[in-house]
Amino acid sequence: MKSSFRYTFGVAASLGWGLASTMASAQPYSPGPQGMGQGMGHRQGAGTYTPMAGAVSHLTKQDAGSAADMGLVHALLMQHEKIERTVTQLPNGIQTVTESNDPQVAQSIKAHVASMSKRLSDGREFNLFSDTIPVLFANKDRIESTVEFTGRGAIARRTSTDGAVVAALQAHAKEVSALAQGGMAEFHRNMATLMAPGGGRAAAGAGASRTR
Repeated sequence: MKSSFRYTFGVAASLGWGLASTMASAQPYSPGPQGMGQGMGHRQGAGTYTPMAGAVSHLTKQDAGSAADMGLVHALLMQHEKIERTVTQLPNGIQTVTESNDPQVAQSIKAHVASMSKRLSDGREFNLFSDTIPVLFANKDRIESTVEFTGRGAIARRTSTDGAVVAALQAHAKEVSALAQGGMAEFHRNMATLMAPGGGRAAAGAGASRTR
């Protein structure tokens, strides 16, 4: 099946400068001299740590947009209690509704969904500890995606005629829901599992299937 990707805007015309400013405010993330251990903590001021600083270096693949995308992930995890997310499993995929009543969080949701959708379309993987993301990117041409931006967030529908891809879509939706529910605590749990002896991405992502 030829890949298909379509945006439908439920807000006026396009997200325009709103998305651009949200992406700009999320970057850059500088790991600094202490490395991953300090990067997972908090430190204010110039120079500058964020909790996600060291995480960028653990991405399976990195590119010019990695730090900005990690910044968006951090912003959403820190505000996870303001996020409303529902997942509908379809016979051939999923439909997710991710929204917030907080305007800034809603804008971050839109920016994140837009960026991740573009990455999938372009084949630019963004992955820390998921074992479903590689399956989705390897089969991106077998996924049909429709994204609608609402005033409060985004509605994404992703389907496939390939049963293995459908299973990966549904499993990944559970991973994302676990992060939306648990926030930084869930992120830290997955990172600790990833970095532990005998860990790895399959083990780290297993918590999502237990959560939902």
